[in-house]
Amino acid sequence: MSGRFSEETMTVAMQNMATALDVSPEGAQLLQLTNNAVFALPRPGIVVRIARTHQLLDRVTKVVRLGRWFAEIDAPTIRLAPDVEQPIEFGGLVASVWEYIPPQPPALTAENLGTVLRELHALGVPPFPLPVWDPIEDARRRLADADGLSKPAREFLVDWCDRLEPEVTALNERGPQTLIHGDAHVGNLLRESSGRTVMCDFDATCVGPWQVDLAAVAVGGTRFGGARRHRSLTIAYGFDVTSDPSWTVLREARELKMIVAAVPLLATSPNVAAEFANRLHSVQRNDPTARWMPFADLAVPPSSDR
Repeated sequence: MSGRFSEETMTVAMQNMATALDVSPEGAQLLQLTNNAVFALPRPGIVVRIARTHQLLDRVTKVVRLGRWFAEIDAPTIRLAPDVEQPIEFGGLVASVWEYIPPQPPALTAENLGTVLRELHALGVPPFPLPVWDPIEDARRRLADADGLSKPAREFLVDWCDRLEPEVTALNERGPQTLIHGDAHVGNLLRESSGRTVMCDFDATCVGPWQVDLAAVAVGGTRFGGARRHRSLTIAYGFDVTSDPSWTVLREARELKMIVAAVPLLATSPNVAAEFANRLHSVQRNDPTARWMPFADLAVPPSSDR
């Protein structure tokens, strides 16, 4: 990856943003370095999420607006940092700022996820426009800003987008649209000091078929070996997404997201590049049972797009 989105560049941006907020960046922790550079600043109690591609900057404005609405209706979600004019900007980079919730036991589970998703899906849609679920457009935008991607890999991914797009469109048109998180897995859960479980990371939040939010854990159960999580989610939510008539489309859309998520790291992490190739080849071989390794285990900070 070029220096414009490197860890060093993101760290400098975070430090300057902290200065603008009149807080100290001392003790900052890099939590994630994929589509966003996510820094926890435990001392002032905030999290800074910096968009790491110029193709997705509009998402920052969206998540800030969502964060304000979530606070108004007391949704089961993390809260924006109070008294901060958002989004914030430095050197052409844009970020949102959130309250910091330190990790605490017990570990969160797929059962917690199922319960929170039922609450989220019952909220209705917000009183302002949100994008419609469109994993194809998301993938294309990420590919447009990709360094280190070979021509054959790019051509395969573009062809995959072209083939899957009409199926996604048809699925969107078949059923009622509801608020969906868009990247619903246990890694996007936090536990407040009160014990309440809340969701974070709203980059992919949109309106679409509610089944989308059950697909991540189901796909993870096959690719990473977590079938027990899928069973727990199914029981807690009350529905098995793999029995849905649209399961094949939902699975492919999720796997496309999980493969394209590696694109920002291909030029800087040989381990991630190798796992990207493994995932891509398993799809090219039409092998839905091939095991994948989470990117978070490959010497990179934890990722929401495992």
